[in-house]
Amino acid sequence: MMTFKQLEAIYWVTQLGGFSQAADKLHTTQSAISKRVQELETLFNMPLFDRTQRTSRLTEKGEEMYVVAKKLLEQRDAAVNQFISSQEVVRRLRIGVTELTAMTWLPRLVNLVQTHHPRVVLEPDVDMSMILRDKLLANEVDVIFVPDSCKDERFTTKRLGVVENAWFCKPGTFDGMKVKRLHDLSSHTFLTQGDKSGTGVLYNQWLSSVNMQPSNTIVCNSLLAIIGMTVSGLGFSYLPRQSMEPLVKSNLLEVLKISPTLPKTNYVAAFKSDQRSTLLSSIILLAQECCDFSRALQTP
Repeated sequence: MMTFKQLEAIYWVTQLGGFSQAADKLHTTQSAISKRVQELETLFNMPLFDRTQRTSRLTEKGEEMYVVAKKLLEQRDAAVNQFISSQEVVRRLRIGVTELTAMTWLPRLVNLVQTHHPRVVLEPDVDMSMILRDKLLANEVDVIFVPDSCKDERFTTKRLGVVENAWFCKPGTFDGMKVKRLHDLSSHTFLTQGDKSGTGVLYNQWLSSVNMQPSNTIVCNSLLAIIGMTVSGLGFSYLPRQSMEPLVKSNLLEVLKISPTLPKTNYVAAFKSDQRSTLLSSIILLAQECCDFSRALQTP
């Protein structure tokens, strides 16, 4: 059977140009190197070195054996380094996030992962919650950070944080109108993300439970576009209250103080129950640490 010691012998004799040099490199004797080479020659019944020459020159078959030895030794060294290294193996982790997460605390999460897992590469997929749920089922992402609307017994969920939403409109839109209750808005245009959004699903269910049916609805899949349409005065919408504060202070948005108030939205990390791993658990703990919807584009 061929051994790594034999492969090392032919490799270093070739690399260093002689048997004595290889012996010094491998901390052994020249006779031990010669023996290992002879064992290989006997095993394959062919000479590996041309012994008619003064220098150690490979035969044609010896050249082939050298290439094989080089490849196998590199693979051995890589395997050894992988298992003795204190660092993680380079790994890619596909995370599905909503637009709101990407706009708020995703930069902080990326920084924490780079700090605690420098050999892990994050691959974010920004999409609507229900689309991310389907991607998780199809194994296109490893974990998703979404509103807690994806009830599925195939998933395990871990709580991340809470989003406090409020009703918003362009300042002055309802001046002079008696808007004190939610139903006072039923004749006005409602801007919403619809049934592909986790928050949209939860709030549509809630609106039905309080018998609120706006007469005119504009559905848009982009949170940023809904903010823009609200600022433009095209309708009223629910938006994350704290992260919209700069727009309120700039007099671009106005909070509608009406009742009943919107319920808070719980955010969770969801992953397939049969896909547990130590790395995934660690990433979720980091997400729990930095999950914060109060400010846009949070830096470390």
